Amino acid sequence: MSMQGKFITLEGVDGAGKSTHLGFVADWLRGQGREVVVTREPGGTPLGETLRELLLHQHMDPDTELLLMFAARQAHLAQLILPALARGAWVVSDRFTDASYAYQCGGRGIPAERIAALEAWVQRGFAPDLTLLFDVPPEVAEARRSAARAADRFEREADSFFSRVRNAYLDRAQAEPARIRVLDARHTIAELQMELGQLLQGLA
Repeated sequence: MSMQGKFITLEGVDGAGKSTHLGFVADWLRGQGREVVVTREPGGTPLGETLRELLLHQHMDPDTELLLMFAARQAHLAQLILPALARGAWVVSDRFTDASYAYQCGGRGIPAERIAALEAWVQRGFAPDLTLLFDVPPEVAEARRSAARAADRFEREADSFFSRVRNAYLDRAQAEPARIRVLDARHTIAELQMELGQLLQGLA
């Protein structure tokens, strides 16, 4: 068994249903005898969770939003992700830097070069080993968001915002097909879990 863990991220627009499958991924890996750390972005550390509350509920301009995302990410990496990987644990995160390109670049219109500069500074070449992108058409995601009881400020964005976010995600998947695997989130839970198991088997 490798002494170095693997880093798996789950991505998708709000309403894609990725959070439904987070527990399955973690349980599947535990079934293989792995130590698994489950986390999320923004969040994952005390500072990150404090910043999460601000990011989800406090109005701010896009540049502030981006900088706070990366401040939370730096703490997340230093305090949780990298130490866990170093001891051989596998880390499964609900979102990571692909979300910044999708939401802050695609959705908000911040230049990709600005995000790339922050990524290079904070991550120093570090990236997920596997990214699972749960993709659904805009109308399906919108229907699922509408069913949510309490929406944060991202979930309240217009449909056009989420169309841009989705397109940015798909562009990244096309650019990095070996790392980012696109799953059709319209499929049943059973179908998706079968596909997830196959992808995880290839990584484990």
